[in-house]
Amino acid sequence: QVQLVESGGALVQAGGSLTLSCAASVRSFSTDDMGWFRQAPGQEREVVAAISTSGALKYYADSVKGRFTISRDNAKNTVALQMNSLKPEDTAVYYCAAKRRRGSLYDSLRYDDWGQGTQVTVSS
Repeated sequence: QVQLVESGGALVQAGGSLTLSCAASVRSFSTDDMGWFRQAPGQEREVVAAISTSGALKYYADSVKGRFTISRDNAKNTVALQMNSLKPEDTAVYYCAAKRRRGSLYDSLRYDDWGQGTQVTVSS
């Protein structure tokens, strides 16, 4: 099991930027696909972005393409989500997750371990 700890959530104005970070507490981090998901009040959890073990393959939800960038540093066991041009509809709790099973990067059901989440609030 992987322990994941997110950080970087905050209150920001629309149009602003934030970088979320997720630290993993396991040496096998480099063999896990990693993803960022979010859940707004009253809504289902949705994928935001995901990245393969080497970083060669990335997935972005249509709603964040061109605004968000996912990256990972396997030497430091971290994955980051750079968020630019934030909108009020980006307001949610953001979760980091690790996937060891086969399956699509965007499929939340394939992810094995989840962090506690970090709140992002975008004011208009």
